[in-house]
Amino acid sequence: MMTHAPSHNDTLSPLGIVQAKIAKAAKTAGRKPEDIELIAISKLHPAEAALPLIAEGQRVFGENRVQEALEKWPALIKETPDIRLHCVGQLQSNKAKTAVELFDAIHSVDRPSLIEALARAMDTLDKRPECFIQVNIGEEEQKGGCDIADTKAILKQCRDAGIPIIGLMSVPPLEVEPAPYFALTVKMAHDLGLPAVSIGMSADYELAITLGATHIRVGTALFGHRA
Repeated sequence: MMTHAPSHNDTLSPLGIVQAKIAKAAKTAGRKPEDIELIAISKLHPAEAALPLIAEGQRVFGENRVQEALEKWPALIKETPDIRLHCVGQLQSNKAKTAVELFDAIHSVDRPSLIEALARAMDTLDKRPECFIQVNIGEEEQKGGCDIADTKAILKQCRDAGIPIIGLMSVPPLEVEPAPYFALTVKMAHDLGLPAVSIGMSADYELAITLGATHIRVGTALFGHRA
């Protein structure tokens, strides 16, 4: 727990603790906490795990898989209509239409076949969720995301297809210092004229904020470890 905070910090909820750390990291970076979107990643947790966060006012949630989101969120959104849902996992082209229907933002646009499927779905449904291009920032074979060198071409293809790209998303390699990967993602977004950067998870979101994250994807720090 943070030592600088008043003693009531002991009684803060997980959401309260994360919000306090966001505020501190933002202040360190000379930024406003409200400029950072906290996406609560509820993947592999049951719907009821989100209820305490919703009660505390959290409205932005993220899921990795379309099917899981479909089973979990429609009922919760019916109860709390201002919830916004982000798709943060790899997206298969055959799930593009369901994803466009369900999600308010998609973080994993990374290849021509998916761009085509999303464009068709957006045209059919007349709904355009905000999208991020996922960049394979660590150049790892097993990871999703487009190659760093292809990012500009992917962005052009998205724009030509009418897909609203607001930023870049990346996941640094595990077990290494993430700062250089965060910094590179932020620089690439800046160079491409994109305002948003989706970087940082439970272990490193404070660092990501100091380096320029606009969206952070926090699961374990809010929900605890998954069973």
